[in-house]
Amino acid sequence: MSSTAIITVSNGADEKRYPVPLASHEDVVKDPILFWDTLRNFHSVLGTKYMVPVIGGKDLNLHVLYVEVTKRGGYDKVVLEKKWREVSSVFKFSPTTTSASYALRKHYFSFLHHYEQVYFFKLQGPLLSSTGPSCFQADGTIDGKFDCGYLVSVKLGSEVLNGVLYYPEQPGSSVLTTQPCTAIIPYNPKPHRSGRRNRRRRRGGDPSRPKPNRSGYNFFFAEKHSALKSLHPAREREFTKMIGEAWTNLSQEERMVYQNYGLKDKERYQREMKEYEERMKPRLPKGAHIAGY
Repeated sequence: MSSTAIITVSNGADEKRYPVPLASHEDVVKDPILFWDTLRNFHSVLGTKYMVPVIGGKDLNLHVLYVEVTKRGGYDKVVLEKKWREVSSVFKFSPTTTSASYALRKHYFSFLHHYEQVYFFKLQGPLLSSTGPSCFQADGTIDGKFDCGYLVSVKLGSEVLNGVLYYPEQPGSSVLTTQPCTAIIPYNPKPHRSGRRNRRRRRGGDPSRPKPNRSGYNFFFAEKHSALKSLHPAREREFTKMIGEAWTNLSQEERMVYQNYGLKDKERYQREMKEYEERMKPRLPKGAHIAGY
């Protein structure tokens, strides 16, 4: 299934909104003076900290950094494709300057990441944050659905992101139009599995067998992990502990939202497993059964 959708993601919080851009991305790339004026105005409107960082004893040219990163598809793509060293080479830092790539990534996220969302990706609405999905609208397609949501592809600027759209209030709908949803998180449509055991299992397994259900905590973990990865890319080893603490601090009402996702997914798995068993019956020898169910 593939249906066109206009998707609005909202967490219902009263958050700061992105200011309207004062120029186009193409103009700020061509004109350094315009870039600096719009960047100063951007941070002033948001009330966020603004300064010119220093690397290797020299002021960092944020205009050059913005141009080089957006030329490669933006912050997330440069992180994903591990191109910070390539960006760093443009600045010709002194050989004694250590961790230049890490410093560029940190300063870009601090001073240019939100600016990029407005001027490069043309986002509007509340700021994207780590506390949950913010409200923004984007064109996309619905690639599939399950009991409590949809598998979607969303186009943001020059990027096409795959995600899970939880929408338990409107089951059975094939098209979504500017309605608030619970969450949208990245997912990998072809998950990578390593290790000899997994390779052996994949070769000998039945691809039509239903995917095991996930618990409420699994849904919460996936959502928080995605948010933390954007906010704290260098602290990934701490994510499990941070997410566990966040789960512990949830109120009963907040936790129930994710537990309901888990219950719905369990019902989905039991229903699909029953259908799978019925399909398999004619092929099974007399007296045989499906292991693990």
